[in-house]
Amino acid sequence: MSDDHKPAPHPDPRRAPRPASHRAPWRDHWAVLPAMASAESPAATAATERTARRVAPSPLEPGTSRDPYRTYRVLREEFPLTHDPLLRAWVLSRYADVAGALTDARFAHGHRPGDPPCAETHTDVDEGELRAVAERTAFVLARRIADRRQADLVADFCHWLPAGTVAAAIGVPYRDMMRLVRGRAASALAGQCTGQIAVREKALAGFLADVLTDPDLVVALRDAPSGLVARAWTESLRREPPVQIVVRRTRGEVEVSGGTIPSGAPVALLIGAAGRDPERFRDPDRHDFLRDDPGQLTYGSGYCPAVTLAALEAEYALRALFATMPRLRLADGFHPERTGLITRAPRSLVVRPGG
Repeated sequence: MSDDHKPAPHPDPRRAPRPASHRAPWRDHWAVLPAMASAESPAATAATERTARRVAPSPLEPGTSRDPYRTYRVLREEFPLTHDPLLRAWVLSRYADVAGALTDARFAHGHRPGDPPCAETHTDVDEGELRAVAERTAFVLARRIADRRQADLVADFCHWLPAGTVAAAIGVPYRDMMRLVRGRAASALAGQCTGQIAVREKALAGFLADVLTDPDLVVALRDAPSGLVARAWTESLRREPPVQIVVRRTRGEVEVSGGTIPSGAPVALLIGAAGRDPERFRDPDRHDFLRDDPGQLTYGSGYCPAVTLAALEAEYALRALFATMPRLRLADGFHPERTGLITRAPRSLVVRPGG
């Protein structure tokens, strides 16, 4: 490069100008800087995460639905209370805060099947009859697909079983049962929990996906007693809840981890984040239906037909599928993927009934 094209040196106000003959040769200072870390390197990843975490991530950010649990972990660890402009709500992600808000009277506008009001509403439901209709409906549906070369358990089984059990319980003919998915007749059994039929579909699909993707779990649950199936059901609801986010509103100021939520504010409770809180569950990302610290937040702990039916449907789904299709397995090359942000479940579960 000729002298005419060399950039002029930057003046240094701390020094008096030096004669041109004493100026150092021009150097490209960018050339002597350390090389930037590769975008895939651990150093680059750590630096990016440190920069990103100055602002709380949102569950609604693009791409989060593929793996929301990474975002949940950041929120739990670094932003236990934050306001999310995308959700337009304050966000709680730690188990203690979420579990408390679900039943605390200072949070209004919400109800889960199994919450205290259910016990007061449902007083004349015959649990033995619920068990009978769940078993009968599950076996009817299983026999319909047992001879197929391939089937989708979400479309052909999970979508029908929750509506079918309600239909059978209240005496609606089998051919009419799908009108109960959004129909009023189900209120005779489930009251304000009627809308949970859709949640039971998603929960059942997720449970069957958990079982069928784990050969050891298939062996353990094939002829398992009811209590063991119930533990596997609870673990599925904890690790991959069908309802990921529920919204409540504060009646007054509420103290939580990380600060105070103002009165009258909408609050997003991250059920999916709370279910993997290491302060509550050991090794929370691992599916362990024999864990000694079980728990889930999809349903409350009180009595409710919707909660009872959900558990019975999970139990008799396994019994019916394994009894009518002993060689049942996932189709070659198929791996169930959960999708969704507010609710989350596999959209399909492609199986080979005959192995």
